[in-house]
This record gives sequence, C-alpha cells and structure tokens, in this order.
Amino acid sequence: MHAVFKTDKGKIREANEDAGGIFYNVDGQLLAVVADGMGGHQAGDVASRLAVEHLREEWEHMNQFTDVNELKDWLENVITDTNEVLKQHAEIHQECAGMGTTLIAASVIDQQVIAGHIGDSRLYHIHDGEIDQKTDDHSFVNELVLQGHITKEEAESHPRKNVLTRALGTENEVTVDTLSFDWEDHSYCLLCTDGLTNKLSDSELLDRLIEEESMENKVDNLLNEANQRGGEDNITVALIQLSHDEEGDSSWS
Repeated sequence: MHAVFKTDKGKIREANEDAGGIFYNVDGQLLAVVADGMGGHQAGDVASRLAVEHLREEWEHMNQFTDVNELKDWLENVITDTNEVLKQHAEIHQECAGMGTTLIAASVIDQQVIAGHIGDSRLYHIHDGEIDQKTDDHSFVNELVLQGHITKEEAESHPRKNVLTRALGTENEVTVDTLSFDWEDHSYCLLCTDGLTNKLSDSELLDRLIEEESMENKVDNLLNEANQRGGEDNITVALIQLSHDEEGDSSWS
C-alpha cells in the first residue's frame, strides 16, 4: 500500500486553512487525515491544525486495530474528543472564538476501509473504472438534495453550497459519521477538501486518477488542475492505494 498527502494554499488566499497528513501507529498501521478550517471564521488554520495534531498524537500511541467496529468506535470517540479540544482552545484564546473545521480520517483493516468524518471534506473509492463518493456532505445544500428539493447537479452551483450543518469546534456536542466498505486490489481511496471538489467533477477526478502516472503525479495533477481553474480555495488531497503482496496479504509498497 502506498499513500501520498499534499496541500496547497491555492492562488487567492493568503493562508492555508487546510491541514492533514499520513500517520502510523505503533504497529505501522496507516491513518490518513484531511481537515478544512472553516472559511469566514477566525483562526480556521488553528482549528484544522489542532484537530489533525490531536488525531495524530492519539493514533501514534495505539497498537494495530484488527476489528472494524473497534476502529469505528475509536474514530467516533477521538473525533468527538477533538471537538472538546477546539472548544477549550477557543475559550482560552479569544482570538480563536468561532473557529471550526471539517475532518475526514480513514484507515484500513485487511480488505476494508474504515472512516470517520464531519463536515464536507470527502472520501471517494476509485475502482474498476468507477468513482464512488462514500461520505455524505454535512451541508445545507446536501440536506436539500437528500430531501429531494434539488438535484445533485443543481447543488454544485447552489449559492449556499458551502454552508455546513456540522463541523468541529462550533457546537458543544457533535455527531460523527463512521463507515466501512470493501476495498478491492489496486483501487484508490481519495480524501480531499472542497477546494478540489468545487473545481473538478466526480468524472474529472476519475479521469485524472486512472491515468498512467505515479501516485505523486496523480496528486500533483489534481492540485494543479484546481489551481488552473481559479484556485480560490485551499486544496488538500490524501491518496491511498491498496495492493497485495505475492502471498495475498495486504501490504504497503
């Protein structure tokens, strides 16, 4: 298995309010994390950085997870705890009042991807020439889609597209979504912020990811394309590929 993480502040914004990384626990198990500090709020960069740091610190002290439900519970609990970390920081540092962030974190147990998320940063599964969005955006516009008031296509250009219904740091209590799905050999898992998905459609993401390029070049191409189309927002991508060794066991390569 191979993983690549990159972030870019884009062409317009002075600061990068996105954060993330690829982290490993005591036994070398991977956790990919992507966070997007909320635009229009003070200290969005602080919120995303603190959230990612908290997950990294907690993950690096853990032993390998072998049970899917156990990892789901861990993700739900640690992301919920992260909300408290952000709230406490904002209480101490008044300049950070109102800060918030999205968060998506994913790991792998055998042939399954396990993830936890809050906000509108997304996780996609790319396999067999198809791309599947595995997370539901916690946004006002996605609620309209789920209720049948507008189509997914109409949501892409809706003026309130970026209004979140859930985020870390903005409420005393949060609800974290967890999920798991089978991951086929030589498929990809893409975690990204809306700086990417606001610029490239799902089909365009698929086209870039199935090109005969290295993992690093695939990620660079996504960042460059988003910037070429305006780059008004920060852009962050974590890309993971799962493969088997000759004995058929999951492995990093």
